[in-house]
Amino acid sequence: MILTWDIIRRTLEVLWIINVIFAVWTVFRSRRSVVATWAWMLVLTILPGIGFILYLFFGRQLSQDEIFAIQKEQKETRNHYLNQQKKMLQEYDLLPRKERVPRVRMLTELNLNNDDAILTFANHVKVYTDGPELFDQMIEDIKNAKVAVSLEFYTFYADKLGHRVLAALEQAAKNGAKVRVIYDTSGSRGTKPAFFDHLRELGGQAQPFISTSKKHWFTTPRLNYHLHRKLVVIDHNTGYIGGFNIGDQYVNQSKKFGHWRDTHLRVEGQSPILMEVRFAMDWNTSTRRTSLPKFELDELKNFIVDRKDFESDNNVAMQIVASGPDNQRYGIRRGYEGIIASAKEYVYIQTPYLIPEDSILESLIIAANSGVDVKIMIPCMPDHPFVYRATEYYAKYLVANGVKVYKYNDGFIHAKTMVSGSNISSVGSANQDFRSYTLNFEVNSFNYNPLLTKELKEIFEKDLEKCTLLTNEYFAKQSSWLKFKQYFSRLLSPIF
Repeated sequence: MILTWDIIRRTLEVLWIINVIFAVWTVFRSRRSVVATWAWMLVLTILPGIGFILYLFFGRQLSQDEIFAIQKEQKETRNHYLNQQKKMLQEYDLLPRKERVPRVRMLTELNLNNDDAILTFANHVKVYTDGPELFDQMIEDIKNAKVAVSLEFYTFYADKLGHRVLAALEQAAKNGAKVRVIYDTSGSRGTKPAFFDHLRELGGQAQPFISTSKKHWFTTPRLNYHLHRKLVVIDHNTGYIGGFNIGDQYVNQSKKFGHWRDTHLRVEGQSPILMEVRFAMDWNTSTRRTSLPKFELDELKNFIVDRKDFESDNNVAMQIVASGPDNQRYGIRRGYEGIIASAKEYVYIQTPYLIPEDSILESLIIAANSGVDVKIMIPCMPDHPFVYRATEYYAKYLVANGVKVYKYNDGFIHAKTMVSGSNISSVGSANQDFRSYTLNFEVNSFNYNPLLTKELKEIFEKDLEKCTLLTNEYFAKQSSWLKFKQYFSRLLSPIF
């Protein structure tokens, strides 16, 4: 048989049709958003073969067995505390008088119903926006631990800061504290398991997060599900939550980024117990295929609600809200929506990635066009070019629809904060993008306190002095090539 161009053309047409049929069957059999479904259809259709490989590593969802294992662990771990909370919240008077307003009541109920997010009252909070200051305090707290240290991060680099944190963990283990570490292998590229060997010799334990474990990479080759949480709990009563990771770039040691602007909270009081409950779930699901022992709840203590704590301005009411691909209720995203939709005066947002889902996008536009002062702060430089171009696309769209968007010029802003009204704020690991809403395992604190809200608002306003307001004229001057990259990046943003 002699090959002709006609035969080759017909063969390619048949293969293309087979590829389209396979793409439809592969993508539509999984439950995902309509936008993500059509984005994957585009990739699989225009990139035969290559698209399948990309889907194999980035598109496959968690199996029902994995989801069941995670949900089972969550149910068993959290029910004890949840039963306490539901009894506590039967009376509206449980909320302090200064937070006893409809918005706060609505948001606490929303977070409780969507994520079983337990509300605590007696929390003392310190805000950190500077990496060196944060890690000096965190390392000191870890070194002085006597009972336990639970630490999980998306990024734990084996660089100077990483070695400092590791040395503190080793000191805690020498003190007799029970030390556990979870890290994401994708976010901690270059950090080998052997990095933690000495910690293990001292009795500590370190484990990669289950969805990125290299041991099962062939049977579960998913690079799309990351442990993006950043949590530390020391001796069950001191916790850290926010946006900083462990690495030199987060303490201003990067030539590319220079000053790294982020936000983290140090919390003393009741909420660290619930941060550790979150950690226990992640630990037990990550170690279920290993010989490492489970994190037993009897290690923790019950928190006691004392009404004398309610009226103190120094005490912050707080909920720890988590989300991930194992939970289709999207707790953090819905919490964000609740803040935006109920805003009366202002909503200030800081995020390194601005790729919101339609519900968030429309909520922001409706708020801005209803007289609410909506301001969003994004970086002036990319850390991921593809994601940054998509961020520019959505920034342009929001500016055209009445939202004020600013570029932060003093280095790289990585903070994930939202502040609104007189007493509502959120700080954590979740960005304003598809990945944080649905793909990553995230955790945020939702805070209800006038002093903390005032402080975070003032921090935002001070950051504005280092920003440039984006305008319609600014975007109109951009080149056609840049606009094409923005449109193309936006098209594929739901899947990468």
